[in-house]
Amino acid sequence: MLAGILTVALLAAPLGVQAQQAGKVARIGYLSPFPAAADSAQLEAFRQGLRALGHVEGQNVVIETRHADSDLNRLADQAAELVRLNVDVIVAASTTAVRAVQGATRTVPIVMAFAGDPVGERFVATLARPGGNITGLSATVPEMAAKRLEYLKSIAPTLTRVAHLSPTGTARTVMAETEAAGRVLGVQITNMYVSTSGEVANAFSTMPRAHIEGVVVNLLLQPHAKQIADLALRSRLPTVSGPREFVEAGGLLAYGPDFPDLFRRAATYVDKILRGASPADLPVEQPTKFELVLHRKVARALGLTVPPSLLARVDRIIE
Repeated sequence: MLAGILTVALLAAPLGVQAQQAGKVARIGYLSPFPAAADSAQLEAFRQGLRALGHVEGQNVVIETRHADSDLNRLADQAAELVRLNVDVIVAASTTAVRAVQGATRTVPIVMAFAGDPVGERFVATLARPGGNITGLSATVPEMAAKRLEYLKSIAPTLTRVAHLSPTGTARTVMAETEAAGRVLGVQITNMYVSTSGEVANAFSTMPRAHIEGVVVNLLLQPHAKQIADLALRSRLPTVSGPREFVEAGGLLAYGPDFPDLFRRAATYVDKILRGASPADLPVEQPTKFELVLHRKVARALGLTVPPSLLARVDRIIE
């Protein structure tokens, strides 16, 4: 009789509760589509968040990291590998990583460090009640894509044709929002799909024939940020993306959430799950910190004058 009660209790235990067994070292999986070097600031922010909550790597927690080095085809195998390692929770560092882990498991808790449109991607039922094994943070709010195009248009007001660069099969919601913003601003959006350095170069080679006058860069292309920034400057095309690292690599503008802050906040979800909470009951949170970053030297090189109205909104200027 007692054995039966214990069996029922274990089956009814929330996802992740096993990690709280006395003396057990928690195992956390971490999956990113980016190269380790490009992801280092985010991963360190996640580790800082864990340490602040008492989870110290090498003492009471082990982090199994997997980076796909911008090869999205590797994500599915890496996600399956983390599941086979019997981790207690998996942190997915992008929309594509969440999709890969979702395909690998419907039982291991998954924390989105950031994801675009988790409801539209069918990662969760609703933001308030995820309802499955996935929760975490959304990296977007509805007006973010429109704001990026608006800022690009404000610094280059004559823009009428803009390329939207993104990896194949990603950013459907962001593309739709960018196209909608383009209709309002009188800008025609041309979607270009690139995943490799060669494809990035080919895309820029076709832009003159398409009369492209500016470029919006999907944040998943951050590993190619330096190449994109260099080609854009050589082609005299103003650019905008999400992470400030894009501007640090030589891009013109960046507007988006504070990504290290999202990864620090992801640690709070991991902490709650390791303490027995169910992902189904943890509401998905949206960004609370945003920043607009400008590279003034690039603006000067492109012959652009930064209007006072835009300059007043800039949070950080890179000279």
